[in-house]
Amino acid sequence: MTGQLRHMLRDDDISHDEQREVLELGMRFREDRFYHRPFDGPQAVAVLFDKPSTRTRSSFSVGVAELGGYPLVIDKAGSQLGRGEPVADTARVLTRMTSAIVWRTFGQERVEEMAKYATVPVVNALTDQFHPCQVLADFLTLAQLRGGVDALEGMSIAYLGDAANNMANSYLLGGATAGMHVRISGPNGYLPDAQIVADAERIAATTGGSVLVTTDPAEAVSGVDCVFTDTWVSMGEESEYAIRSKPFQAYQVNDELMALAKPNALFQHCLPAYRGKEVTTSVIDGPQTAVWDEAENRLHAQKALLTWLIGKQRGDESLLS
Repeated sequence: MTGQLRHMLRDDDISHDEQREVLELGMRFREDRFYHRPFDGPQAVAVLFDKPSTRTRSSFSVGVAELGGYPLVIDKAGSQLGRGEPVADTARVLTRMTSAIVWRTFGQERVEEMAKYATVPVVNALTDQFHPCQVLADFLTLAQLRGGVDALEGMSIAYLGDAANNMANSYLLGGATAGMHVRISGPNGYLPDAQIVADAERIAATTGGSVLVTTDPAEAVSGVDCVFTDTWVSMGEESEYAIRSKPFQAYQVNDELMALAKPNALFQHCLPAYRGKEVTTSVIDGPQTAVWDEAENRLHAQKALLTWLIGKQRGDESLLS
């Protein structure tokens, strides 16, 4: 069977049904970490880092090994990319030596350039615009704790804080793809790009989901199944924390806001978290928290995604379910 080269560069690169396939695979990997080993050999997967990482580095390194492969981890300082080599040249080299390329970098255009010249699947492990692997892990956590993948469609989720960042964008696109009711809340000046909102609304119209962008945090969390947040200051902006954090004070996830969600609502955070800032200790360490399952599920979701992408490229249906 002829295969099809697919990439995961942003959350809407997969359809509703394809997202479901990946999440079902993730559930299987939760049950059996060695369910599939598509990189037996071992075949190498390049895992590139232009930004520091704990969860992404750990989950992809361990995940590739558990899939039977060799994680070729390359930091910015240890590659010619860090010295200005064109992305296209790096893509042409790595694509001849590896079975997939995973990249945690800055601008979205960088992973898009990599995918343009690669002949193996390219995965966005985080850019300034999107974080699709994190959202797959977050939805896998909801499936794990709230009734399986079937239960995701029709769920309501809220994201609070910096609503102009990569997590907000990915919740919009990924949530709409899943058929969820997505609510994004942040202060004026920190709301999602209008084109991302329009893309999410277009997808939601086909999946039965919906999109709400509001500056009112109470409106966003009212009756939702899960509340998400992220640090108020993105990587590289730590020196500006005192200034940048001021607009977000009303968006702190605390007991009062959680009380407006469903009684059994979950709390998730992509981590690292700053207790007493975007979330209180009572919430992140409380009975509704799912952050540790969420962190673990980066492993299972990414193994599922890599397996699914390789299955598509090889035309191997046995790897898709």
